[in-house]
Amino acid sequence: MRTPIPASAVEDLKPPVSSAGPLGWLRANLFKGPFNSLLTLFILFCLYKMAPPLIRWAFIDSYWFSDADVCRAGDGACWSVVSQNLRFILFGFYPYLLQWRPAMAVLILIGLFFYSRDTGRWNRRLGVVWAAGLVVMGILMHGGVLGLAEVETDQWGGISLTLLLALFGLTAAYPLGVLLALGRRSRLPAIKTVCVIYIELIRGVPLISMLFMASVMFPLFLPEGVTINKILRAQAAIILFTAAYIAEVVRGGLQAIPRGQYEAAESLGLNYSQKMRLIILPQALKIVIPPTVSILISAFKDTSLVVIIGLFDLLKTTQVTLSNPAWIRFSAEAYLFIAVLYFLGCFSMSNFSRHLEKELKA
Repeated sequence: MRTPIPASAVEDLKPPVSSAGPLGWLRANLFKGPFNSLLTLFILFCLYKMAPPLIRWAFIDSYWFSDADVCRAGDGACWSVVSQNLRFILFGFYPYLLQWRPAMAVLILIGLFFYSRDTGRWNRRLGVVWAAGLVVMGILMHGGVLGLAEVETDQWGGISLTLLLALFGLTAAYPLGVLLALGRRSRLPAIKTVCVIYIELIRGVPLISMLFMASVMFPLFLPEGVTINKILRAQAAIILFTAAYIAEVVRGGLQAIPRGQYEAAESLGLNYSQKMRLIILPQALKIVIPPTVSILISAFKDTSLVVIIGLFDLLKTTQVTLSNPAWIRFSAEAYLFIAVLYFLGCFSMSNFSRHLEKELKA
């Protein structure tokens, strides 16, 4: 016969500490130990002091569609510097009535990226789709055919120029970097020496110096009467610079592949090209996805450096807008706007890399 539990003992029993749900998450992540608790309370205090004034400045007392005089009379953020100059910031000196063309080109580019997100579409058809999309973008931007007025590249600017520099720079730099990595590991002394000199030389100078050389010094070596567009020269500098960094990342991936993979490929009778294309490179490139994407994100942000050679990219058009005395006081709002645009581009690349890693994990 069981002995009954006294009522006093039942009353003394306490409920177990919640280990699931919101309370469990807070206890495990924010208040786990004295140090974590103090750090959490300190951060909450800082947010209490900083968040309300920031929200009031950015949203409550802000101005969105007013003129500069109204902004100067108030205390809130003047987002009107963006809304009143949005078309110039995004498209630069592209003819005002034709700005629907670069806008359409940017939308096509974004659509191509979304279409390419699914790895199940990575086949020859995807290459055809991209080729057709780039041709349409080129026709829209430059014109001169199909009844479209011609617009010289000197008038291109804003977000369309930034995206084009980033797209073609990253697309061309990646395969060039892979070839340089393979050349640096080559057994042929001449090829290996050339690749080593190129990689170490390019990595030893900043991108700004290469842009200056492409813009100022390179034309001095051309025959008289021969000129190359400034955008093409800047694009070449970005490609050559980014490829050197990608080469070292890919070389690290090649070194991480076990020697047995090389021997297994050779035992199947595969030649060098087949061995690299079918066995080694797919594994190496998969390993180095995170560092490769980091370099591509850095290259995307570095396109803003073309401002120093006079190209009207997104940063330059913003600076020209702020040179207007009416808007000169509101640089914080303008730079926050373009920072958000750059963040969206970088975050999209980072998010895609995580998605790609997950799909290739199998």
